[in-house]
Amino acid sequence: MKPVFCDTFFFLAAINPADESHDEALSWSNACDGPLLTTIWVITEVADALAGRQDRRVFEAFYQTLQTDKRMRIVTAQQSQWERGLTLYFQRPDKNWSLTDCISFAVMKDEGLTDALTGDRHFKQAGFTVLLSEK
Repeated sequence: MKPVFCDTFFFLAAINPADESHDEALSWSNACDGPLLTTIWVITEVADALAGRQDRRVFEAFYQTLQTDKRMRIVTAQQSQWERGLTLYFQRPDKNWSLTDCISFAVMKDEGLTDALTGDRHFKQAGFTVLLSEK
């Protein structure tokens, strides 16, 4: 079974009870028993979003949970992925894709993945299946 890619959108929605996608993200998280995959780049983006003093403990708990989740595989930072993501970032000035998204697209292609736990329409624009309601 191929893993499902976990994007920043999914993680932030699952972490934040006030997020409009929170319930949907938790439903997917609880129902998914197959393998999951994310990148250190996505985790960095989550950490950046939770950089406020009061949120750092939230990120710490989140990260510890990721490390112990047997379903989760975290792809470490590789120069070649960063370079392919950067190339895509430069090639698509018509899109508002973040560099993290472009790196995610490169990793998903490397891994042969099609499904992403996200509501970020950029993944759909890049040809992937978005599993959460688009925002």
